[in-house]
Amino acid sequence: MVSESCGNPSVETEAIMSRRPKYDKSKFCIKCKLNSGAIIVRHAVYCKECFPALLSSKVKRILEPQINPNPELSRKKSLKASGNLLVGFSGGLGSTVLLDLISRIYLSHRTEIKKEEGVNKSRGGKDHPRNEPVWKMVSVCYVEVASGFPGMTDKTQKIHQLLQENYESLEFIPIRLENAFDLSWWNKVGGKAALDANTDLTSDELFVSTALNSPNSDSVQKLRSYISALPTHTAIESAIHTLIRILLLYTARSTQSSHLLLGTSLTSISIKLISSISQGGGFSVREEAQEEWNPDSKGAVRLIRPLQEITLKECSMWAWWNDLLVVGQEKYLRDKDGIEALTKEFIIGLERDYPSTVSTIARTCAKLTPKVDAAGLCILCERPLQPGVQEWKSQISMRATKEPSPPSHSSDPSSVLHSLTSYLCYSCHTTLSSRSSKGVSRNSANTSLPLPVWASTHMQGLLVDVPITDMQPNLKEADEEIWLTHKVNPDEMKVAIGEFLLE
Repeated sequence: MVSESCGNPSVETEAIMSRRPKYDKSKFCIKCKLNSGAIIVRHAVYCKECFPALLSSKVKRILEPQINPNPELSRKKSLKASGNLLVGFSGGLGSTVLLDLISRIYLSHRTEIKKEEGVNKSRGGKDHPRNEPVWKMVSVCYVEVASGFPGMTDKTQKIHQLLQENYESLEFIPIRLENAFDLSWWNKVGGKAALDANTDLTSDELFVSTALNSPNSDSVQKLRSYISALPTHTAIESAIHTLIRILLLYTARSTQSSHLLLGTSLTSISIKLISSISQGGGFSVREEAQEEWNPDSKGAVRLIRPLQEITLKECSMWAWWNDLLVVGQEKYLRDKDGIEALTKEFIIGLERDYPSTVSTIARTCAKLTPKVDAAGLCILCERPLQPGVQEWKSQISMRATKEPSPPSHSSDPSSVLHSLTSYLCYSCHTTLSSRSSKGVSRNSANTSLPLPVWASTHMQGLLVDVPITDMQPNLKEADEEIWLTHKVNPDEMKVAIGEFLLE
């Protein structure tokens, strides 16, 4: 029997809560109050004429406080960067919209000539500071990943043609994903001499064997070995994102760029934040939105994502209304083949019914700060390294009682052996050492993972030349003490925890 006080929803239609309208107050634009709305952004209605000003203001609010060398300087003053600008272009929707907005806001209108009554007049006077270029030179960099996955289409030429037709004044810099293992590219961007380092994935200690790098080594084969040795699809996706990011940063420094811009929208950055935290990247969660990269004090590069307040829906409308050609990104993994793909499906589905989802995720993660200072930089992703990660992980993780022996020593006398574990952040260590039903088998022939050139360079200054005969896989040095690990039988275990057991 249904209570009369609660009512019967199946009979009394008035008892059912009405659906919230798509817009809050009016169908007219919330800005001009005159034109009919053309797009709804989080329950706010905007017309086609006011929408460009909305996106421009969001880009300026994120980017301009970080343009001058002193980020605290008011953005109302003149904008003058200390170096050049590099825009990372992937061919996707976000990077296409970013390049168009940056071109319209900072490149096209700075030297615009205004005609009044037949007389050419420079806006604000030709010597006005606002007419000076913010960056001396602007370049566009594209990273091609086709070599790492057989069957993928190389889109370098297509993107080059697109940039020539629409942004002919910008310099195009094509690089490839295999450059991460190419010594000649590393020397070109100013890197130090690197070792040819390989990591053995059969052990959580990630033993590294090194030798002098050969200029004739095949970088494409190294890239494919790197991808095929990774244990899971999630690890592959995360590793490729890391390689692309570091390649862009070193390219930015080689072009004397003080700023690197990426077209990550609010929707994409929210997806990346959740997936990164789920993979153990919580210590560097703030770097997902913005970071200042300076690993060796040769000049800082500010990596900024100006679209971090613009949703995927807004980017799509901007591209549609301005007839922007989106080349698109070819997928190298199948749908739902990783944590990030599953997170994307969940958040985009949630965003359809709750438009504030992605902004809530971004604002919440922006408030997170680590409790302790970083203990350096991870040699693989070059982000802050959390101290005491491995000690903490050894206490919460279930591990095999007998670790496999280190890899066999090379006949090359320059070869050395060391553990990579203490130089990796939690996220990178999890990427290399994670296990699954489709992961790397201990009996698999492909358990050796080549390290990128920057990681090998960092290892060169950290490695200690220790003969393999003096290394014991069951010894662990910590705080100047030697701990011997051995398998505990059930009787010894019961004695150790007996006082905590209830009879």
